[in-house]
Amino acid sequence: MARIEIDHRPQGGSVRTAAERHPEKAHRPDNAIQRKPDWIRVKAPTHPIYHETRNLMRENKLVTVCEEAACPNIGECWSQRHATMMIMGDTCTRACSFCNVATGLPNPLDHDEPRRVGDAVAALGLRHVVITSVDRDDLKDGGAKHFAETIAAIRRAAPDTTIEILTPDFLRKEGALEVVVAAKPDVFNHNLETVPRLYPGIRPGARYYHSLRLLDRVKQLDPSIFTKSGVMVGLGEERIEVQQVMEDMRSADIDFLTIGQYLQPSVKHAAVARFVDPAEFADYASLARAKGFLLVSATPLTRSSYHADRDFAALRAAREKSLAA
Repeated sequence: MARIEIDHRPQGGSVRTAAERHPEKAHRPDNAIQRKPDWIRVKAPTHPIYHETRNLMRENKLVTVCEEAACPNIGECWSQRHATMMIMGDTCTRACSFCNVATGLPNPLDHDEPRRVGDAVAALGLRHVVITSVDRDDLKDGGAKHFAETIAAIRRAAPDTTIEILTPDFLRKEGALEVVVAAKPDVFNHNLETVPRLYPGIRPGARYYHSLRLLDRVKQLDPSIFTKSGVMVGLGEERIEVQQVMEDMRSADIDFLTIGQYLQPSVKHAAVARFVDPAEFADYASLARAKGFLLVSATPLTRSSYHADRDFAALRAAREKSLAA
């Protein structure tokens, strides 16, 4: 199976080495990368539409999380003209040990970016688009206004496109969440990522219960917005801990749960504790549905925005069915 080499040149710059992307991880001991089982290996992208999508991102000077996070589904998604656009630059102020996005001091915001995102969404003819971002702890509002402006730009350029956002936690950014919710995205996604016990090593800059309250607050502000969250497995969590996260999510009235296999980006990232068998994912999915989620996606290759357009249609249909019952 061919290996995918990700070219990190979203804004015309040179390829950055692992040390340049993750200087805060350079001192850490190496964690050997395990050989992946057959069920999560993917082929290198070759479809011509993949290259068309890639070129469109370059022409509009847009960053995608597909590239920055080294997503294994990039070949499939871009070949279907699906891309998750990452706003506010390609450099994050956090240093999560699972994440491949570069860490450091970000550049100032590009105020023309919302327009370019809107134009790209229209050019791709997307029915549904996912917009995410790096963490911008350096900004007073964490980038909330930029999210709102991007949503507005997409509404102008592609009024029939439904919009899903995958946001940072806006930790200590008073009023930021309200600004984003007022822009009325169709889906508000914020990932809990892992179980609370593993936060200090995996997501040290975040707080589990703050993230949970953030999603709960979205529903309080606007119950019409779908909420979504996801976790990775294979990091050393126990089954009972995953079950408790499901319970916590349902207590916050989260509509859509995603569960996927953690894949180690480099030797400086957190090690994979184990590769979870597909049958166990199916078991998690069954358990989650029984707990009342409107929609569940739980497979080894599930990622937050994987099949997002198809899933949004299913999510809307599930709500309509629930209301009619």
